[in-house]
Amino acid sequence: MATISELKNAVRETLESRGVLGQLRARIRAEVFSALDERRDARPSLSRENLLINELIREYLEFNKYRNTASVLTAESGQPEIPLDRQFLATELRVSEDTSSKSVPLLYGLVSHFLNSSDSRGKVLLRGTAVSISAPGHDS
Repeated sequence: MATISELKNAVRETLESRGVLGQLRARIRAEVFSALDERRDARPSLSRENLLINELIREYLEFNKYRNTASVLTAESGQPEIPLDRQFLATELRVSEDTSSKSVPLLYGLVSHFLNSSDSRGKVLLRGTAVSISAPGHDS
């Protein structure tokens, strides 16, 4: 007959091999963040830019099997639990895709575009955003 210690080890190994243990740990972390955030000032609503950025990051994380990190991002950022439709995301970002680009996250395509750009000056002009920065040292 197996000892309690052996049973614990068997359950832990099974949960780890199925990826469940990591998911549970991530969910606990997300709940801890959520509980701590409840005591802080209310989180500002998600701006359009943050919603899109978070979704690009979530798609990247899930593609690379960083599901635990993605679940913490979703909980901590206030991102909707259900991912945005990829076509909606591409439309919002004014990105057109071919068949091969649809097999990888949009973030890969965006980075590839900038790395392989044949712009003669080699630089892209980034303009300010509608998101206001309220951190110390930044003028709003």
